[in-house]
Amino acid sequence: MRFGFNAFIGGSFAEIFFGNCTALGLPCVTLSPADLSTVMDAIELDSEQNVEIDVQSSKVRCRAGEFDAGIPAGTRKMLLEGSWDATRVLLDAGDLIEQTAERLPY
Repeated sequence: MRFGFNAFIGGSFAEIFFGNCTALGLPCVTLSPADLSTVMDAIELDSEQNVEIDVQSSKVRCRAGEFDAGIPAGTRKMLLEGSWDATRVLLDAGDLIEQTAERLPY
């Protein structure tokens, strides 16, 4: 991805930022204030460590441990199924959309 970002961890995200990230396939997960502080402290001590976001299990892992991450169920499902790209989903469903439109009475 651009600038090397593969995902984001935060306490919260603005709706537009979250939606734009999801549209690009970039997971945004939230942590509780205490867990976020622990992860930030761990990264400050060792900025070279691997920080893993497991979307499937909704976990964040780093040297400081494993933490429960928040991610909306619908977004999680889209990222896991690869259906986060709404434009691609619509283009792939073009024939079905046309068939549905033809059956509408208006």
